[in-house]
Amino acid sequence: MTVRTRFAPSPTGRLHLGHAMAAKVAHDLAREHTGEFLLRHEDIDATRVREAFYAGIEEDLRWLGFDWDGPAMRQSTRLTAYEMALERLQALGLVYPCFCSRREIEDEVAAMAVAPQGPEGPLYPGTCRALDLTQGLRKLENGQMPAWRLDARKALTLTGRLTFTDLRHGRVEVTPGLLGDVVLARKDIGTAYHLAVVVDDAFQAITHVTRGEDLLPATHVHRLLQEVLDLPQPVYLHHPLVHDAQGKRLAKRHDALAIAAMRESGMTSAAVLALLPDVRMA
Repeated sequence: MTVRTRFAPSPTGRLHLGHAMAAKVAHDLAREHTGEFLLRHEDIDATRVREAFYAGIEEDLRWLGFDWDGPAMRQSTRLTAYEMALERLQALGLVYPCFCSRREIEDEVAAMAVAPQGPEGPLYPGTCRALDLTQGLRKLENGQMPAWRLDARKALTLTGRLTFTDLRHGRVEVTPGLLGDVVLARKDIGTAYHLAVVVDDAFQAITHVTRGEDLLPATHVHRLLQEVLDLPQPVYLHHPLVHDAQGKRLAKRHDALAIAAMRESGMTSAAVLALLPDVRMA
């Protein structure tokens, strides 16, 4: 088996030290096994993407010493594939339209005596899960467009017990409802992260998905989607995150820790990479 990994940044800003960590883990795992390292631009949210950031990301990667195999893929060229996957889920009855605004969800959660909780806070309370056809058609006639949510409980009835393998955490049993009924297709762009990443990992024949440990809960959703869409199951490696001096996870707002800023300050690529934590396998 040829090991194939990918680094999938969003071209909404320049890379920072946390991105360097993610790229290094994916790159090194592939090269250590004489495999392939791919670059994928997660650019489905056109409102935040800027053309200059594609080139900036690739410039930063090359400066760090990370070369990739083949041309970089853009998710924005793959919208038809995501639409087809959503249609399959609709045919299986595993998704439902959701007309709720963010404010409406917040208000409903606040009114609940005991709101459903996930790893990062309250979960979607399932408001539209029981919406009947007449109600849905009325909302459409009033110009409301829905997002599409995964019915996690119903999907579990089709899949049964699932697990995935992580090179740091070992064998993990899937908890399908860990993130609740996540959005698989946004109202504005027709897809969302969870659906797009699963479809693209299969399309690019990714054997090892490497990413930050903050995305470990998302893997429970992704295994469920892989199973119902009959897609292959990769091996996972959720690596440690890079934090700032206050212990907070790095984000694009940390301009001082942007790779371009560090380079312009006179740092070498070796010095930048030396700042990254080691990854210890299980």
